[in-house]
Amino acid sequence: MKLSLALVFTFILPLIRAQVPHWGPCPEPSVQQAFTLKQFMGRWYEIAKLPAQFEKGRCIETNFTLKTDNSIRVVSSEILKGELRKIEGIGVVEDAKNPAKLGISYSYVLPYSPYWILSTDYVNTALVYSCTDILRLFHVDFAWILGRTRTLPDSTIEKAKEIFANNNIDVTRMVASRQQSCDKTL
Repeated sequence: MKLSLALVFTFILPLIRAQVPHWGPCPEPSVQQAFTLKQFMGRWYEIAKLPAQFEKGRCIETNFTLKTDNSIRVVSSEILKGELRKIEGIGVVEDAKNPAKLGISYSYVLPYSPYWILSTDYVNTALVYSCTDILRLFHVDFAWILGRTRTLPDSTIEKAKEIFANNNIDVTRMVASRQQSCDKTL
């Protein structure tokens, strides 16, 4: 038993080094009531986030497009080391009764990761949460404050952090995303 736990931690810990691990299972936050997927579509800029291994650049944004089969084309981009990098994925509504609980995958071989819309007004801000349990011993979570513009007022960001905290999501390590000099030619 000790050997198997040691092996699990040997392989899992490097994956979560930059993430935010917490003891226990994922929290179950409230999601946006009466969520309208079509209104959520379009370009969203990352304003703040919990640190994520897969996001190292600046000018991070994601564009969501509803496809004819009701799946979602998800194109995320960032500028890293002077290069524009893009990745395309697919999103789905995982439960028609709860359409604010999306799943997104950037690979055909990986399962959908939770992408829950906790709150949005569709025109200014959106709060997104994702969490994965690891053997129900601990969890790794991600949280994003998104905006339709590259900046949001400080008061809006503080209110967003309060919403996360009220849902038992620790955002003390949340950092501002770098959205400066994004419109310059690379």
